[in-house]
Amino acid sequence: MNTLQKQIHTLTTAAKEAGYILAAEPAEQINHALEAMAKALDTHRKEIQDENKKDLAAGKKRGLSAAMIDRLTLSDTVIDSMISGVETIKNLPTPIGQRYEEKNLENGLRLSKMKVPIGVVGIIYESRPNVTVDAAAICLKSNNAVILRGGSEAFYSNTILARIFSDVLRDTGLPEKAVQLIDTTDRQAVNYLLKESSTVDLIIPRGGEKLIETVVEHSHIPVIKHYKGVCHLYIAPSASPETARAIAINGKTQRPGVCNALETILIHRDVPEAVKKDIISALIQEGVCIRGDAAIQTLSDDVEPAGEEDWDREYLDLIVTMGEVSSTDAAIAHINRHGSGHTEAIVTADTDEMAAFQLRVDASSVMVNASTRFADGGEYGMGCEIGISTDKLHARGPMGVDDLTTYKWLVEGEGQVRE
Repeated sequence: MNTLQKQIHTLTTAAKEAGYILAAEPAEQINHALEAMAKALDTHRKEIQDENKKDLAAGKKRGLSAAMIDRLTLSDTVIDSMISGVETIKNLPTPIGQRYEEKNLENGLRLSKMKVPIGVVGIIYESRPNVTVDAAAICLKSNNAVILRGGSEAFYSNTILARIFSDVLRDTGLPEKAVQLIDTTDRQAVNYLLKESSTVDLIIPRGGEKLIETVVEHSHIPVIKHYKGVCHLYIAPSASPETARAIAINGKTQRPGVCNALETILIHRDVPEAVKKDIISALIQEGVCIRGDAAIQTLSDDVEPAGEEDWDREYLDLIVTMGEVSSTDAAIAHINRHGSGHTEAIVTADTDEMAAFQLRVDASSVMVNASTRFADGGEYGMGCEIGISTDKLHARGPMGVDDLTTYKWLVEGEGQVRE
């Protein structure tokens, strides 16, 4: 076992021990620590931003895109949002210890399930240092220990945030090893982490497609995938033109570099040509590059031809693919073939069409007359999220506190023995 491998094993072993202690901590103690975390983010705001500036300078020197720099920046607004998220999580009901499915058996045994922490959760993520805060807060609220492995582009930001949280845990009487950061940019550290199946219970990767595929391929630990977001908007014939236009613009341009941004817009062929042209013109005015099929290309000289691979692409940029469909069935078939299971939306006034879309589209979130940008833990009232799962087991969609619990069976008797 080399030095780095020993370092990772020591770290995960400490997390396991901290997790055992944390599992039995009362909700009041956890909430006290979360309140202290929120205050510490504000108190150390300048220190956090000074470290973040180091990451931003290095990122610009490396030629990171504007979208990536945006995801990396810890502005006052972002820090305020982080504080608000932690406070919201603190105020959520505590799931740990809840009993459910209680019943009495014929032999007198009392049976129930109880929600318990998963144990040790490893989060592997790129850019967006606010994930450090989200992960620490959600894991703490659910009494889980967490091991954080951020990307090299946010090394300084992640280091200061993890250090602040460890200090808060110690100062509030909780095990400081319950929140730990792998403080090296050596990629081999991730491979060693993924082999620690005896000490780590769950891995959640957040980042690009390549990162997630690598984690899934090499992990000896169960993985919940925060996979890419190829999100669609389908505009039905009955759609309000104003609503369709607003949702298309918001979904694509409000923040194009995130996973719940629109990547494909499908428009029914019976939608009036003037409405289609208006949406295309509005997108172009917002700086969006449109890649369309043959029907969409006839509506504007500024539309580029869409290649076959474009329908499966997560651009994370001001680029969108647009196509015309002949029916709602065709739109649903297209989405299920090219979507990533993240978030899909329909604009319609037809309740039957709405119901069919909700039932048949295979995605973790389905929006009706609303922007895909709402697919977010904070917007769903979770405070923040630890990821948006595109898996179907064990969690799906924005993952909050409840999604980081499992259960144990509790059996209570009065001396019964099995015949």
